Amino acid sequence: MRVLILGAGGMIGLKLAHRLVAEGQLAGQTIEEMDLVDLVAPSAPSGEMRCHCHAVDITKDGAIDNLIAKRPNLIFHLAAMVSGAAEQDFDGGYRVNLDASRELFEVIRHAHELDGYTPRLVFASSLAVYGAPLPDPVPDDQLRAPQTSYGTQKAIVELLLDDYTRRGFLDGIGLRLPTIVIRPGGPNAAASGFFSGILREPLAGLPSRLPVSHSVKHWLASPRAAVGFLIHAAGLDKEAVGPRRTITMPGVATTVGGQIEALERVAGPEATALIEHVPDPSIAEIIDAWPRAFKAERAAALGFRAESSVDDLITVYLEEDAPGGVGL
Repeated sequence: MRVLILGAGGMIGLKLAHRLVAEGQLAGQTIEEMDLVDLVAPSAPSGEMRCHCHAVDITKDGAIDNLIAKRPNLIFHLAAMVSGAAEQDFDGGYRVNLDASRELFEVIRHAHELDGYTPRLVFASSLAVYGAPLPDPVPDDQLRAPQTSYGTQKAIVELLLDDYTRRGFLDGIGLRLPTIVIRPGGPNAAASGFFSGILREPLAGLPSRLPVSHSVKHWLASPRAAVGFLIHAAGLDKEAVGPRRTITMPGVATTVGGQIEALERVAGPEATALIEHVPDPSIAEIIDAWPRAFKAERAAALGFRAESSVDDLITVYLEEDAPGGVGL
């Protein structure tokens, strides 16, 4: 099996690559080669597997053709401009999140028409495809009604994934990932970044800013769970998924206040004292349109699993990503 990871330089992409190299197989098949692609060439995980690392801008003409020419059996499409950046840069968000995805699907379609090439493609979608007003929890059959450019871009790609799969050009599965907490490293441009920041920075003894109220409720999962979702999706039976190719992933429903309470249980009041409430109306407006919790019944029936509490999310971070953790 040959695997291609687009967006392999991101946090989830790197963790996915390291796990695949460590395990050496996926869905019962040996992984013989893996191509890791991002704007800056990712670092190859250590191991016996042949990994090829590429610096590629997938929005450029011909870039995707060269990658698909190798006929990867499995493609993880994680490349994206994150939510806050896509809202600020309208043209850039559509170019990266929509146009490049459509070009990827088109290149695969032409390859299919040439020689029958039909890869499994796992696409990282988002909860931002939904928009207020929303029930709490949100059922699997909830109408997509995004209220951000990022959510709109992801929703369009979900529809394209359904159609290209229906036509037999590719075998696509989309995953609506929860907000990933706790993300290692520093803050990014995602509107949801503070959900990690209010835990990560205080655990390191650093101050953190909270742009929304304690009552804000959201759907969270760990990086470990996210990698597990992607790997599980890669081996799912196509018929079991059915014609609705995108699935909302399981997670932990909690308020910001619940996160802070969990932080205090682990690190004490001196950690929570490092969180400063600095309201940011632009962030609050984006987050307010997002869903708060999901039933995720389809995902559960298909075998996807996540954490059950914020305490679990913190434990995963301390084990894998906090300074002194076991890391990748």
